[in-house]
Amino acid sequence: MTKKRVKRILRIVLLIGTLISMFFVPWILVWAWILPLPDTVQEQVHEAIDHEFDGIIVYVDESGKPPAFYSAGWHDRQHKIPADPQALFKIASISKLYDAVAITRLVNDQRLSLDKTLADYFPELVGRIENAERITLRMMVQHRSGIPNLTDTPNFWTNPPESSEEALARVLDLPANFEPGEDYEYSNTNYLLISELIEKLAETSKSQYIREEILVPLGLKHTFGSLSEVDIDNVMSGYYVGIEDDIKTANYGSMLATAEDVGIFLRALNDGSLFEEGEQEIYSSIYVYEHTGLIPGYQSIAKYHKDIDTIVIQFVNTTNFDGYTWNLSEIVYNRIVKILRREKIS
Repeated sequence: MTKKRVKRILRIVLLIGTLISMFFVPWILVWAWILPLPDTVQEQVHEAIDHEFDGIIVYVDESGKPPAFYSAGWHDRQHKIPADPQALFKIASISKLYDAVAITRLVNDQRLSLDKTLADYFPELVGRIENAERITLRMMVQHRSGIPNLTDTPNFWTNPPESSEEALARVLDLPANFEPGEDYEYSNTNYLLISELIEKLAETSKSQYIREEILVPLGLKHTFGSLSEVDIDNVMSGYYVGIEDDIKTANYGSMLATAEDVGIFLRALNDGSLFEEGEQEIYSSIYVYEHTGLIPGYQSIAKYHKDIDTIVIQFVNTTNFDGYTWNLSEIVYNRIVKILRREKIS
């Protein structure tokens, strides 16, 4: 890069910084956004490490091309093990896509009804969860139930519950956040209850049901329901800004998968090959076709970009909850998609 170009970039950065400083946007976000777009995805992945991420994995499935794998930084910072594109990663709320598919299948098999209520399926929760008689399964899947979010309760992340019963107990007897169906608010409590319902109706663990109904048909051998099912050395380390220790052994109940497994699942979800007859119409009426995930140490983005017929999965193993690491991750992701779009039209 020429000195003239560097000076021009710095002038732009200074101008933008002056304009937005009143909003307390970290300089690292401004710099990540304003930098010239690299020529390749791999260059952008390496650039992400310059933005103070510990490690990053990116999987790209472009139609008509073999899948591509990219990585930079550390799989394990302490032991200096480089990031591995085939590592297992805690995918957090991306798992809701799998849950929604499971619900769809049970509805299509007429084992569940989207219009039955929480009270119908869990009568013991009447009087413990406000409006249980009016909250439908459809509302829970779509985050329109009004049930408070258990992960917003005090000390959830520093002192996580050790069971689903303990997790649910954190929101019992709390007032609803809004009337059922009258608003939208993301609530992990909805999907805790959905997980319990899947196990109740399937008469097996949710992990086993998802394995039999989704993973095995797709040939996915590197997706797991919990930390207890995997070799911990295969899990990418997780880091929280300001904490030196690796926090990958902290158990928040997340599914784990490789980026490739998530990408194969997402392709099948979006092209409809995952569904049996009648299921795609049901699924489309209740949930989305892309997702993100965020828990301490792990943030992930899984999306299908129809205009370029491309799946892009991004895993980053550095987080904080002041927000800038998530914003930074989105900037990196969007720049990767821009590079892929540019390549498509060149």
